[in-house]
Amino acid sequence: MVDDQTDSPEETMDGLEVTACERCPALVESRSQIVNGDGPTDADVLFVGEGPGATEDAEGRPFVGRSGSVLEETLLEVGLEREHVRITNCVRCRPPENRDPRTGELANCRGYLETEIARLDPEIIVTLGKVPSEHLLERSVAVTKETGTVEEIRLDGSPRRVLICLHPAATLYNRSQLGAFRETLETAADLSGSDHSRRGGQSRLDGF
Repeated sequence: MVDDQTDSPEETMDGLEVTACERCPALVESRSQIVNGDGPTDADVLFVGEGPGATEDAEGRPFVGRSGSVLEETLLEVGLEREHVRITNCVRCRPPENRDPRTGELANCRGYLETEIARLDPEIIVTLGKVPSEHLLERSVAVTKETGTVEEIRLDGSPRRVLICLHPAATLYNRSQLGAFRETLETAADLSGSDHSRRGGQSRLDGF
Protein backbone atom coordinates (compact mmCIF):
# COMPACT_ATOMS: atom_id res chain seq x y z
CA MET A 1 0.00 0.00 0.00
CA VAL A 2 1.19 3.51 -0.79
CA ASP A 3 1.97 5.46 2.36
CA ASP A 4 0.10 8.71 2.95
CA GLN A 5 3.33 10.59 3.70
CA THR A 6 3.24 13.89 1.85
CA ASP A 7 6.90 14.93 2.00
CA SER A 8 8.00 15.90 -1.51
CA PRO A 9 11.33 14.71 -2.99
CA GLU A 10 12.61 18.27 -2.63
CA GLU A 11 12.11 17.99 1.15
CA THR A 12 13.81 14.61 1.52
CA MET A 13 16.57 14.77 -1.09
CA ASP A 14 19.97 16.45 -1.17
CA GLY A 15 20.88 16.75 -4.82
CA LEU A 16 20.40 13.24 -6.23
CA GLU A 17 20.36 11.50 -2.86
CA VAL A 18 17.50 10.65 -0.55
CA THR A 19 18.45 11.70 2.97
CA ALA A 20 15.49 10.26 4.89
CA CYS A 21 12.41 8.20 4.08
CA GLU A 22 10.05 5.98 6.06
CA ARG A 23 7.26 5.56 3.50
CA CYS A 24 7.50 1.77 3.28
CA PRO A 25 7.40 0.09 6.72
CA ALA A 26 8.56 -3.31 5.42
CA LEU A 27 11.56 -1.79 3.66
CA VAL A 28 12.45 0.42 6.62
CA GLU A 29 12.40 -2.70 8.77
CA SER A 30 14.54 -4.64 6.29
CA ARG A 31 17.17 -2.05 5.40
CA SER A 32 20.43 -1.19 7.11
CA GLN A 33 20.59 2.09 5.23
CA ILE A 34 19.19 3.94 2.24
CA VAL A 35 21.15 2.95 -0.87
CA ASN A 36 21.34 5.94 -3.18
CA GLY A 37 22.63 6.10 -6.72
CA ASP A 38 26.35 5.89 -7.37
CA GLY A 39 28.29 7.83 -9.98
CA PRO A 40 28.76 11.34 -11.37
CA THR A 41 25.97 13.87 -10.94
CA ASP A 42 26.34 14.80 -14.63
CA ALA A 43 26.65 11.32 -16.14
CA ASP A 44 25.39 10.79 -19.69
CA VAL A 45 24.26 7.22 -18.94
CA LEU A 46 21.97 6.23 -16.07
CA PHE A 47 21.47 2.55 -15.25
CA VAL A 48 18.34 1.71 -13.27
CA GLY A 49 18.08 -1.56 -11.38
CA GLU A 50 15.34 -3.04 -9.25
CA GLY A 51 16.53 -2.53 -5.68
CA PRO A 52 19.49 -3.21 -3.38
CA GLY A 53 20.34 -6.72 -2.27
CA ALA A 54 22.17 -7.83 0.85
CA THR A 55 25.64 -6.76 -0.34
CA GLU A 56 24.36 -3.40 -1.57
CA ASP A 57 22.50 -2.84 1.71
CA ALA A 58 25.67 -3.57 3.68
CA GLU A 59 27.97 -1.39 1.55
CA GLY A 60 25.54 1.42 0.72
CA ARG A 61 26.20 1.27 -3.06
CA PRO A 62 24.13 -0.28 -5.85
CA PHE A 63 25.42 -3.22 -7.91
CA VAL A 64 28.47 -4.21 -5.88
CA GLY A 65 27.87 -7.98 -5.81
CA ARG A 66 28.37 -10.55 -8.58
CA SER A 67 25.96 -8.72 -10.87
CA GLY A 68 27.90 -5.53 -10.31
CA SER A 69 31.13 -7.25 -11.33
CA VAL A 70 29.53 -8.43 -14.60
CA LEU A 71 28.25 -4.91 -15.25
CA GLU A 72 31.62 -3.28 -14.58
CA GLU A 73 33.55 -5.78 -16.71
CA THR A 74 31.17 -5.44 -19.64
CA LEU A 75 31.19 -1.65 -19.41
CA LEU A 76 34.96 -1.72 -19.79
CA GLU A 77 34.64 -3.99 -22.81
CA VAL A 78 32.44 -1.44 -24.61
CA GLY A 79 34.61 1.56 -23.75
CA LEU A 80 32.86 2.82 -20.63
CA GLU A 81 33.92 2.78 -16.99
CA ARG A 82 31.74 2.58 -13.93
CA GLU A 83 33.21 5.90 -12.78
CA HIS A 84 31.71 7.59 -15.87
CA VAL A 85 28.13 6.31 -15.51
CA ARG A 86 25.52 6.56 -12.78
CA ILE A 87 23.75 3.54 -11.32
CA THR A 88 20.59 3.71 -9.24
CA ASN A 89 17.53 1.60 -8.38
CA CYS A 90 13.73 1.81 -8.51
CA VAL A 91 13.63 1.45 -4.73
CA ARG A 92 16.46 2.53 -2.45
CA CYS A 93 15.91 0.14 0.44
CA ARG A 94 16.45 -3.61 0.47
CA PRO A 95 13.21 -5.61 0.22
CA PRO A 96 12.95 -8.41 2.81
CA GLU A 97 14.68 -11.60 1.65
CA ASN A 98 15.51 -9.85 -1.64
CA ARG A 99 11.95 -10.19 -2.92
CA ASP A 100 10.70 -8.00 -5.77
CA PRO A 101 9.55 -4.53 -4.72
CA ARG A 102 5.79 -4.33 -4.39
CA THR A 103 3.65 -1.98 -6.43
CA GLY A 104 3.14 0.42 -3.53
CA GLU A 105 6.85 0.45 -2.71
CA LEU A 106 7.71 1.26 -6.32
CA ALA A 107 5.12 4.05 -6.25
CA ASN A 108 6.50 5.46 -2.99
CA CYS A 109 10.00 5.68 -4.48
CA ARG A 110 8.92 6.85 -7.95
CA GLY A 111 9.23 10.54 -7.12
CA TYR A 112 12.81 10.07 -5.97
CA LEU A 113 13.73 8.28 -9.19
CA GLU A 114 12.06 10.88 -11.39
CA THR A 115 13.76 13.70 -9.47
CA GLU A 116 17.14 11.98 -9.85
CA ILE A 117 16.55 11.60 -13.59
CA ALA A 118 15.45 15.23 -13.97
CA ARG A 119 18.45 16.59 -12.09
CA LEU A 120 20.93 14.26 -13.79
CA ASP A 121 19.42 14.82 -17.26
CA PRO A 122 21.13 11.77 -18.86
CA GLU A 123 21.38 11.13 -22.58
CA ILE A 124 20.12 7.57 -22.12
CA ILE A 125 18.45 5.57 -19.34
CA VAL A 126 19.27 1.85 -19.30
CA THR A 127 16.79 -0.36 -17.44
CA LEU A 128 18.43 -3.50 -16.04
CA GLY A 129 15.83 -6.24 -16.00
CA LYS A 130 12.07 -6.65 -16.00
CA VAL A 131 11.07 -4.61 -12.93
CA PRO A 132 12.74 -1.29 -13.87
CA SER A 133 11.79 -1.73 -17.54
CA GLU A 134 8.11 -2.19 -16.75
CA HIS A 135 8.21 0.47 -14.04
CA LEU A 136 9.49 3.21 -16.33
CA LEU A 137 7.77 2.13 -19.55
CA GLU A 138 4.50 1.36 -17.74
CA ARG A 139 3.79 -1.72 -19.83
CA SER A 140 4.57 -5.42 -19.88
CA VAL A 141 8.12 -6.06 -21.13
CA ALA A 142 9.60 -9.31 -22.44
CA VAL A 143 13.17 -8.38 -21.55
CA THR A 144 14.90 -11.29 -23.29
CA LYS A 145 13.20 -10.47 -26.59
CA GLU A 146 13.29 -6.68 -26.21
CA THR A 147 16.81 -6.14 -24.89
CA GLY A 148 18.54 -3.51 -27.00
CA THR A 149 15.26 -1.76 -27.83
CA VAL A 150 15.13 2.02 -27.37
CA GLU A 151 11.83 3.64 -26.46
CA GLU A 152 11.02 7.29 -25.85
CA ILE A 153 8.88 8.22 -22.86
CA ARG A 154 7.99 11.44 -21.10
CA LEU A 155 8.87 12.01 -17.46
CA ASP A 156 7.70 15.18 -15.78
CA GLY A 157 7.04 16.66 -19.20
CA SER A 158 10.50 15.92 -20.60
CA PRO A 159 11.31 13.35 -23.30
CA ARG A 160 13.61 10.54 -22.16
CA ARG A 161 15.16 7.67 -24.09
CA VAL A 162 14.98 4.31 -22.35
CA LEU A 163 17.13 1.37 -23.45
CA ILE A 164 15.80 -2.02 -22.32
CA CYS A 165 18.57 -4.30 -21.08
CA LEU A 166 18.93 -7.72 -19.53
CA HIS A 167 19.84 -7.77 -15.87
CA PRO A 168 23.52 -8.72 -15.52
CA ALA A 169 22.46 -11.60 -13.26
CA ALA A 170 20.80 -13.20 -16.30
CA THR A 171 24.27 -13.75 -17.77
CA LEU A 172 25.33 -15.61 -14.63
CA TYR A 173 22.44 -18.04 -14.94
CA ASN A 174 22.69 -18.36 -18.72
CA ARG A 175 26.06 -17.53 -20.28
CA SER A 176 24.49 -17.45 -23.74
CA GLN A 177 22.86 -14.15 -22.73
CA LEU A 178 26.23 -12.42 -22.37
CA GLY A 179 26.44 -11.48 -26.03
CA ALA A 180 23.06 -9.74 -26.03
CA PHE A 181 23.96 -8.00 -22.77
CA ARG A 182 27.23 -6.73 -24.23
CA GLU A 183 25.54 -5.56 -27.43
CA THR A 184 23.02 -3.57 -25.42
CA LEU A 185 25.78 -1.86 -23.46
CA GLU A 186 27.48 -1.05 -26.76
CA THR A 187 24.26 0.66 -27.81
CA ALA A 188 24.25 2.60 -24.54
CA ALA A 189 27.84 3.71 -25.18
CA ASP A 190 26.94 4.86 -28.69
CA LEU A 191 23.84 6.73 -27.56
CA SER A 192 25.58 8.44 -24.66
CA GLY A 193 27.57 10.73 -26.94
CA SER A 194 30.39 10.87 -24.38
CA ASP A 195 33.98 11.18 -25.56
CA HIS A 196 35.10 8.50 -23.12
CA SER A 197 32.53 6.07 -24.55
CA ARG A 198 34.32 5.80 -27.87
CA ARG A 199 37.37 3.77 -28.78
CA GLY A 200 37.56 5.28 -32.25
CA GLY A 201 35.46 4.91 -35.36
CA GLN A 202 32.01 6.13 -36.20
CA SER A 203 28.97 5.45 -34.06
CA ARG A 204 26.84 2.56 -35.22
CA LEU A 205 23.76 4.65 -34.52
CA ASP A 206 24.55 7.95 -36.22
CA GLY A 207 21.13 7.96 -37.81
CA PHE A 208 19.18 7.33 -34.61
